[in-house]
Amino acid sequence: MWVVDWEYSGMNDPMWDLGDLSVEAGFSDANDREMMEAYCGGPPTNAQYGRMVIYKAMSDLLWTLWGLIQHANENPVDDFWAYATNRFTRCKALMADPAFPAHVAAIKKN
Repeated sequence: MWVVDWEYSGMNDPMWDLGDLSVEAGFSDANDREMMEAYCGGPPTNAQYGRMVIYKAMSDLLWTLWGLIQHANENPVDDFWAYATNRFTRCKALMADPAFPAHVAAIKKN
């Protein structure tokens, strides 16, 4: 599997790109597992999977902030308030998931 990072090429942990891809594509947990196995050439470590999940939350947080800036600048292209609040709701839901602390713990072990 090849993931081409057109937006921030070479500036991030590859797990950021996979987490952002998952969020933007609306992947399910099963899709995430399949993507990670293909990318890692086998089952990912708990730390790799954990980083991808945490980056999913951070991706939504990043785009929340971007949406708020667009709203503050009165960008007329879209309803950026709704965009930002939807992204933030999804971020908080992922971080409130009972599995989230295990992802953090897996990263801390590395």
